[in-house]
Order: sequence, then C-alpha cells, then structure tokens
Amino acid sequence: MVDAIMIRANRHDDVLRLAAASSVPVINGLTNFSHPCQILADIQTIEEHRGVITGKTLAWIGDGNNVCNSFIHAAARFGFALNIACPSAYKPSMDAMVFASESRARVSVTQDPIEAVQGADVVLTDTWVSMGDLDHDERLDALTPYQVNAELMKVANADALFLHCLPAHRGEEVTDAVIDGPQSVVWGEAENRIHAQKAILAWCFAG
Repeated sequence: MVDAIMIRANRHDDVLRLAAASSVPVINGLTNFSHPCQILADIQTIEEHRGVITGKTLAWIGDGNNVCNSFIHAAARFGFALNIACPSAYKPSMDAMVFASESRARVSVTQDPIEAVQGADVVLTDTWVSMGDLDHDERLDALTPYQVNAELMKVANADALFLHCLPAHRGEEVTDAVIDGPQSVVWGEAENRIHAQKAILAWCFAG
C-alpha cells in the first residue's frame, strides 16, 4: 500500500528486520545505532558553505552516539578526517570503530576536546541525553567538560562552521554565543533535512 517506508526505531535490529521483509525501500530515519539521514543533510550543509567535504577535518565533541556513529561511516565514504572527543564512558560504537579501521578511515578518538578541534573546519555536537537514555545525571557530569563554547571554537580554524542536529539544550552541549553566532549554520542545516530526504526518495525510486 506504500512505495517506501521511513522508520525511526529504538532498536537498530528492528529496521534490519523490516528491511529484510519489505518489498519496498526502507529508510533508516533514526535508530539507537545510527542516523544516516541526518548526516546527509549535514554534509549538504557543509558543502554549501565550504565546498567538497573530501579532505576536510571535522571535530565531533560530546556523546559518541548514533549521529557520531554515522559520521564515522561517512568519513570512510567521503574521505574526510573525523576527530572525536568524548569521555571514556560514552565512546562511539565498537562496531562503527571496527568499520572505520577496516575502511582505513581517518577517524581518531580522544578525551581532550581541545585536541579534537585543532585544525577543524567543522565543529559538531549533539544533545548529551537522547531518547531512551536513563542516566541523565551521570551523562551531564561526564559531558560537562565537552561543552562547545566560544573558547573551544577559537581553537578550531578561524572560519570553522558549527553544526548541531537540533533540538539543542542551550547551556549544556553548546552556549548561546556559539549556536547564535556567525559560525553557526544550524538553521540551514535543519532546512536541508527536507532536501536531503527528497533526494533519498528520488534515489530509491530511480533504482
């Protein structure tokens, strides 16, 4: 009765099971493991402002969550360097890191956000507490040193962009000065979710 299905699921396995049983394209709108549609919109935004993403350096600061995992996948596919700064308790998925290693992607993980943003063309972050997370207080305690603020942005390249997939928790993972500042492209990034999803559907139907 439909030509395509987009599913947002808590469990990544549910998307895989649906795709295996479906006769129409199944699009991963978000799972606990990955968020590829968001990354396509982010890459579109970066290329709109800075040209081809290949060879650029991106810095991911904060929780090594599903969005971070998808940026690891994208680093292997699009040829950019990805510096990840996160506390040891909230590292990216081991499966994603194995993929990066096997793909010879330029992905590094550190606990030092200053190290991660040095030489970065783009600085990215996301909320520290996602849907389904039950360890709210522990996350805030561990991730507070990973706030993207004006001081951290100064360490990145002078023309570095700031991206956030929204909604943002101002005063936690990002300050007002950064998200409302001249380096922030979050509103164009949000608009590009529309265009990226149209492109995904067009690709699915063209196949």
